[in-house]
Amino acid sequence: MDLHSGLPYWIIKNPLFDYYNPLKKDLETDIVIIGSGITGALMAHELCRTGLECCVVDKRSIATGSSAASTALLQYEIDVPLCRMAEQIGEKNAVTAYRSCLQSISDIEAVLKETDIDADFERLPSIFYASDEKGVKLIEREYEIRKRYELPVELLNKGELHKRYKMRTYAGALLNRQSAQLDAYKAATQLFRYHIKKDHLQIFTHTKITSCEETPQGCRLKTKDDRTIRCKYVIVAAGFEAGQFLPEKVMKLTSTYALISHPIDNKDLWPEHSLIWETAEPYIYVRTSGNRIIIGGEDEDFNNPEARDELLREKTEKLEKKFHTLLPSVPFKAEMIWCGTFSTTKDGLPFIGTWPGTERIFFDLGYGGNGITFSMIGAQIISNLLQGKEDERKDVFGFGRIC
Repeated sequence: MDLHSGLPYWIIKNPLFDYYNPLKKDLETDIVIIGSGITGALMAHELCRTGLECCVVDKRSIATGSSAASTALLQYEIDVPLCRMAEQIGEKNAVTAYRSCLQSISDIEAVLKETDIDADFERLPSIFYASDEKGVKLIEREYEIRKRYELPVELLNKGELHKRYKMRTYAGALLNRQSAQLDAYKAATQLFRYHIKKDHLQIFTHTKITSCEETPQGCRLKTKDDRTIRCKYVIVAAGFEAGQFLPEKVMKLTSTYALISHPIDNKDLWPEHSLIWETAEPYIYVRTSGNRIIIGGEDEDFNNPEARDELLREKTEKLEKKFHTLLPSVPFKAEMIWCGTFSTTKDGLPFIGTWPGTERIFFDLGYGGNGITFSMIGAQIISNLLQGKEDERKDVFGFGRIC
């Protein structure tokens, strides 16, 4: 199934990593990573840097699935607000999740510096504004709990938002200055290039895994072309498509839509570049990429690719209308539009680790709108577990929440 339609901006902006290398014979290795998006790239990086032997397998070209369609906002905020998450899984676990996401942004920045990769990483503030009266009450509750646990947050009123950001909003907003953005496609492809050169990392593209079985001796995988891969461990990092390897359904599929503007004169942008999103559901989110504006949102339950794609024009019009209401003085004309699919969970947290009763097949999935920050967390947790190290985050993000 196609993970996106339309041509995402990142694939046009960057040279395509044209790496055609299907698996042509049976293979034995220590660890197999299924998926070559940003999750697989960060996973491979963590394993390579600790000396663990691994290879990557993907049924597509490198990073051309959900990572190519990502709008790549890095925030410690999760789709489920902290005040609501605390009611679902307890304050301690919810705060651990939020603090992990905050640390993840710095860890991603460190990975890019360590590998000398320019993935357009940029530190920016993030604005979470109240869309209506219900949103005002949410903002108040969210501000109180974040302050109590010393998470970075400021409260802005409606007048300050207009003066500093040209925004016309119903009420005020929360501001945090610890967010960032990057180019996820560029980050993933460059990380793979780095480890192909440095660690002789093997990547097998256009190689579809049809079965994945845990045995007493390790794991056995079969490909569509009837090749066999034997290994000690498998890490399924294939986004929502990872669900095919689980014994039961744990994720809901969601369609999302995005558009990017023609180049805009910097003087016409809001004074302080920032990431912007709202309390409404489905929400709109806004970022810049150089002198262009990216708008995304209008998420809804996924049914099938055809139904998702038919809504592309309608969703584009809705997003443009919302943007012009929010930032009426900023010109916006869409140049490229696309849509994609991602997976969500009930509590807003991904599932990272092994399914109960199994030991050798690890999963890293269910990211919602926080795929890149969660990717870093998942890579660290699974790498630690494979090395026999304890990681206090494993229970917060593990399948034990539902099993």
